[in-house]
Amino acid sequence: MDIERDLSRVDDDGRVKRTGNLFTATTHIVTVVVGAGVLALAWAMAQLGWIAGIAVIFVFACISLYTYGLIADCYRFPDPITGKRNYTYMQAVGSYLGGTMHVFCGSVLYGKLAGVTVGYSITSSISMVAIKKAICFHRKGHDAYCKFSNNPYMIGFGILQVFLSQIPDFHKLTWLSTLAAATSFGYAFIGSGLSLATVIQGNGQPTSLFGKRIGPDQSESEKIWKVFSALGNIALASHFATVIYDIMDTLKSDSPENKQMKSANVLGITTMTILFLLCGGLGYAAFGDNTPGNILTGFGFYEPYWLVALGNVFIVIHMVGAYQVMAQPLFRVIEMGANMAWPSSDFINKGYPIKMGFLSCNVNLFRLIWRTAYVILATVLAMAMPFFNEFLALLGAVGFWPLIVFFPVQMHIAQKQIKRLSLKWCMLQLLSFISFLITATAATASIRGISKNITKYKLFMYKQ
Repeated sequence: MDIERDLSRVDDDGRVKRTGNLFTATTHIVTVVVGAGVLALAWAMAQLGWIAGIAVIFVFACISLYTYGLIADCYRFPDPITGKRNYTYMQAVGSYLGGTMHVFCGSVLYGKLAGVTVGYSITSSISMVAIKKAICFHRKGHDAYCKFSNNPYMIGFGILQVFLSQIPDFHKLTWLSTLAAATSFGYAFIGSGLSLATVIQGNGQPTSLFGKRIGPDQSESEKIWKVFSALGNIALASHFATVIYDIMDTLKSDSPENKQMKSANVLGITTMTILFLLCGGLGYAAFGDNTPGNILTGFGFYEPYWLVALGNVFIVIHMVGAYQVMAQPLFRVIEMGANMAWPSSDFINKGYPIKMGFLSCNVNLFRLIWRTAYVILATVLAMAMPFFNEFLALLGAVGFWPLIVFFPVQMHIAQKQIKRLSLKWCMLQLLSFISFLITATAATASIRGISKNITKYKLFMYKQ
């Protein structure tokens, strides 16, 4: 009886029974994709125009629906229903494609995760400064000098993340992820609502089917570079491949994980697309060619100042949760590697129980030191490169082709044993090649934008 009871508490891999479901998986997806990058989509729409802007959002959504379905089918190896679990994206690539691709995937995947945490530090500090600026403009007038350093806010955000980073693993993040997902809808609807109010009041600016026009304030080459950068912004907003296997590894096995995840993909990506169109379309309709990089922090809106400030409070809360959702897989892989390398080390593996009032937890020395050091490094890098749009576009470009298209396509070909040069094989490779071109052009444009901005300010002395 004891053995039966013990078996009822574990899954097929001997780990504690998973309790995640369609709702929690969808919540995690929304937390990742409905990030502050959503508020940059109006700027992206302004560069592309109505036709290309809407088309690109729909195309990226369709690609995501298809390829995330392929990723879900590769959670187990070799059979998507009964095979052995792959706990990480990197492990799945290793199972299906071998060692060389395994290493390539790891470098892209965890480099992207690290970059996103830096990006979230930048975003949170910009929003905290925006709260202070909203109050300053309200009190002193819209023409007042209201510029403040981002650094104190980045440091404060980093200190909070040091504490939150001691959450042991992804399974313990549901409460934080749910809170972050709720606030993401809050600021997305505030940004969309303020844009809609501007349009209804007749204060919307002229727009174009083809985006910002070439003229005295924008050369032809500058237009092309900004279009490429806009593609990177939309690519980033569509991205949750970095954590998809961590999400799947929380799902209970009463029905196949791949089917549950595909349903969560549909719900998450549909929600994502609706919000993208609302934020991007309404923001562009409100500001036209002068659409700021972020409609809540770029001060397209000054009043009601309390609503602008509240929207930025929601962004900060969301960034707090999203940082952990993205950082935990990186923490996990380093700690798994350390456990495998030094299985008998107390420093690596032993937990020390600590009780403070009604709170109790296990503190692991390696986790404490390594995660704290990581958060400090990410914070310092954010202070050195506080460029919102260009950094978001670079992160989106770097991750789009390899993680959303190339690896899923190659794993699907290996899993289904699709014949080389068959029609399906050729179509999959064409999709991969087109996606590579998008990644290459968007990354080039982003690096160009960052290099131009770096020459304009002193290191660690940026004021917004």
